[in-house]
Amino acid sequence: MRFRFCGDLDCPDWVLAEIATLSRLTSVKMKLLCLQVLKHLLGQDIDYEKAHKLTSDAKFALSDIKATIAVLSYILSSAAKYNVDSDTLLNELQQLGLPKEHATSLCKSYGDNLTKLQAELHKKSMRVSSLESVDWRVDYLVSSSQLKEVKEPCVQLRLKVKNPDTDTVESSAFIVDSDKFRVLVSVFVSVTAAYMLPYKVFICWQQLWHPDDKSVLLSELKQAYSKMDNLGS
Repeated sequence: MRFRFCGDLDCPDWVLAEIATLSRLTSVKMKLLCLQVLKHLLGQDIDYEKAHKLTSDAKFALSDIKATIAVLSYILSSAAKYNVDSDTLLNELQQLGLPKEHATSLCKSYGDNLTKLQAELHKKSMRVSSLESVDWRVDYLVSSSQLKEVKEPCVQLRLKVKNPDTDTVESSAFIVDSDKFRVLVSVFVSVTAAYMLPYKVFICWQQLWHPDDKSVLLSELKQAYSKMDNLGS
């Protein structure tokens, strides 16, 4: 059977299994726990001590509390994602075996917070990393600890990327030899060539989804490539 709050798919087995766990709570306690979960979905912290007190009468183990929070989070966020109205959600939860008074309590809280919940989910969706800066330097290796003579240019790169989830800037630095750097510049977006690139370079590139950021990065890499070519000739 398909359910709208599951995206018109079958209800996951683990959700079905936890419906019985929800039924062990009183409808009032479940509504209060539901409000804690909604608070978490709206960007605040869950009061786990309060959650423990709300479930103490039903003699919930720690695993039961975690499962209850998880299933309520799934139902509320998935229903909001698929824009399911309260009446439809009420009907579907009862079809899954949740008692009417429990389903009514949940759907009342859901309906009261639907607009805010959808706004919060929208704000968290499709967030991409952004390129803050690109620093590079071309060096000419004359020798190394392994070889007496190298005489080969290499490029030192440092990328600073802003993480949208933590709002922090993360820095990644690496050195690329001339052969790999030529591959990097000429076929940067090629999946086949990506496996030939240094791991950090590939990961940083994959994290930059905005076309403008990729254009800026590629422009900087071409400048470094030109200088490296002149140095090596």
